[in-house]
Amino acid sequence: MPSVVDADTIAAFERDGAVCLRGVFDEWVETLADGVACNETAPGPYFAENVAAGERGRFWDDYCNWHRIPGFERFAFESAAAALAAALMQTEAVQLFHDHVLVKEPETPTPTPWHSDRPYYFVDGSQTVSFWIPLDPVSTDTTLRIIAGSHRWERDVVPVRWLAGDDFYPQTDDYLPVPDPDAEPGRYEVLEWDLEPGDAVAFHFGVCHGARGNPGRARRRAFSLRLVGDDAHYVSRPGPTSPPFPDHGMRDGDRLRPDWFPYLIGAP
Repeated sequence: MPSVVDADTIAAFERDGAVCLRGVFDEWVETLADGVACNETAPGPYFAENVAAGERGRFWDDYCNWHRIPGFERFAFESAAAALAAALMQTEAVQLFHDHVLVKEPETPTPTPWHSDRPYYFVDGSQTVSFWIPLDPVSTDTTLRIIAGSHRWERDVVPVRWLAGDDFYPQTDDYLPVPDPDAEPGRYEVLEWDLEPGDAVAFHFGVCHGARGNPGRARRRAFSLRLVGDDAHYVSRPGPTSPPFPDHGMRDGDRLRPDWFPYLIGAP
């Protein structure tokens, strides 16, 4: 087990659904920053951006590019991410689900809305983790925000489309309304950290999280890697998922197919 992930860290991850890991990816910041620049120059098929009319700034994101951006692939297979994930999730096997880049240019008012990732995905299970890695210094004004313990809520938060703001699936009765911790101070415990490049927030797919806009004069680049463990399996959703991964051929209960979602540790 990597020394940075001790028994207290594992307990906090299980309890809160998120922990901050300091300096675990320091040596990868330049590689990931180069990858983000490559991603911006040559966007993938899922690239999206939000530039509101009459407003400054720009918020763009893209995902599922590790196959074509060598720095992202190297990070997934050669960094400590898989070992850290195995320790946090308490799992024997670790599979790569996907990568995600999120960039907020200076003076971008657009927030990342409160949401949990799990209902967007076609994967479920208790052993899941995302690493959110800033490539620029991040203050609590622009950092990732986590509602502690929300991965253990009885139901997931209703998924919505970030740009349009409408419901992601036609049936919403099975989900909780989107929370607003800022409008209800004291109701939720919100975790947020000042971060340096190479730090990471590790969080469960089911945890509710969001971020404010970027009102400052510096970019806020973040790279995420999403990994799953032993009990992760395919689950059908009420509509197309995000990422969609069309024509995957999996059925409810199947392990994720390893030719698409490679094992980083512990291949059976």
